[in-house]
Amino acid sequence: MTTYTFFAVFLLLAFASYHFGRLRSVQLSKEVGGVRKLAALPNYYGMLSVLWAVIPSLIFLALWTMFDETFFNRAAMSALPESVAQLSPDKLTLLMNKISIAAKEGVGVSTLQEELLPAFNEYQSLYQQYGAIKPFLVLLLLVVGALFSLRFISVKYNARTSVERITNILLLVSSCIAVITTVGIVFSVLFESFRFFQKIPLTEFIFGTHWNPQIAIRADQVAADGSFGAIPLFTGTLLISAIALIIAVPVGLMSAIYLSEYASKSVRNWIKPILEILAGVPTVVYGFFAALTVAPFIKDAGSLLGLEVASASALAAGLVMGIMIIPFVSSLSDDVINAVPQSLRDGSYGLGATQSETIRKVIIPAALPGIVGGVLLAASRAIGETMIVVMAAGLAANLTANPLEAVTTVTVQIKTLLVGDQEFDSAKTLAAFALGLVLFLVTLCLNFIALHVVKKYREQYD
Repeated sequence: MTTYTFFAVFLLLAFASYHFGRLRSVQLSKEVGGVRKLAALPNYYGMLSVLWAVIPSLIFLALWTMFDETFFNRAAMSALPESVAQLSPDKLTLLMNKISIAAKEGVGVSTLQEELLPAFNEYQSLYQQYGAIKPFLVLLLLVVGALFSLRFISVKYNARTSVERITNILLLVSSCIAVITTVGIVFSVLFESFRFFQKIPLTEFIFGTHWNPQIAIRADQVAADGSFGAIPLFTGTLLISAIALIIAVPVGLMSAIYLSEYASKSVRNWIKPILEILAGVPTVVYGFFAALTVAPFIKDAGSLLGLEVASASALAAGLVMGIMIIPFVSSLSDDVINAVPQSLRDGSYGLGATQSETIRKVIIPAALPGIVGGVLLAASRAIGETMIVVMAAGLAANLTANPLEAVTTVTVQIKTLLVGDQEFDSAKTLAAFALGLVLFLVTLCLNFIALHVVKKYREQYD
């Protein structure tokens, strides 16, 4: 059974369980004088049937998906020869990944050694057998859950209470998953960063001015000692982000003011969706635009003026990134300006102020906390951008404030350090986690400042 067929049948059975649960409640109500005699509306009985059918089957599917890989690996490892099974855990993990990819996708089967074929055959056999059984078991459990839910349906049973209770539990579980995931990410980054700082001093990382994280695999190779001074990365990140904000904040704020105060309703209905399309454009498209159009244009313009401009410059990346985050500033500022009560505008006009004076002296001060919060959130977005910088600013870790030179950022280096097969015991790879920790702390501080500003300075209007 293909994935699309499985989900189609799953949705069809879920809809059928809703229909039969609702129909069952309606039939029971006819015996006591109508739907009004039920303890809840018929829709709640249908929703109860759906919850009893879908939730257990999804839990079963999630648990199966979580643990089937471990089961397949253990079974395949038992078929490995003794000499291979005694490899180090890291090498054995890489080997099992190669076998699993070959068994699932048929890629790299010809490269497997003959001694690995028994493990490959065992893994492929289990994967195919259990893969064929899994969808039918999930669908069977869904049907059983739907039939089991019918025994709860009665005239006096309040399905609404049960549905709301289950919904509250689902919301609580979802919240806990989000919190646990966040905590897990933070602790994993902290743990790997601690391992990095055991190899590289914190002072060298924070205050060093040279970044060259090339660590040799063997001690006899050239460049066995790398340089991990992150100041060039921080400088490049701040430079590109500053250029982006210089572009995005004025344009976004003025766009929001025009759409909120000057544009007619028909013009606003056309311009605002078109402006927000920029937020939906993939960043790789912005990167292509920056690398193929903006960067060559800046280089040619600089040549005409007698300036030396790098092929990949911070200015090109910053300009395109500024265009990308315009919708963030514009949309948030527009919402905040529209939230200012009309009574303030009317009072200003009543005192003889013009529309521009009202905007400058009444509306903008009233909306300023929200605007500042939006700008800081846009700054967080700019600091975390990767693709545009990779394609338009380059990878050179230059310590410079000249926007015409090539620079790199923290996110670009994280991507570069983790590309390909890496050994997670080397300082080179662990440096990515240290950079990630710094980036996390910076964005966290910006978000905290934004929330604090909005909370402290916002006005409450009746």
